[in-house]
Amino acid sequence: MARPIKETPILTGEDAIRFERLRLEVESLSKEQRAENSRKLREAIEEAKKRITICI
Repeated sequence: MARPIKETPILTGEDAIRFERLRLEVESLSKEQRAENSRKLREAIEEAKKRITICI
């Protein structure tokens, strides 16, 4: 049986301010900045894959 989904908490104070600032920064990125972020993320994932061993 599935668990009920809890209500999303409301952000207040510094958390709300930080969230709004980060939301606006993401929306204002240029295509080049988004592409650069994606490239860096892919590189970081590839580096992590070299260090992580999964045993099943």
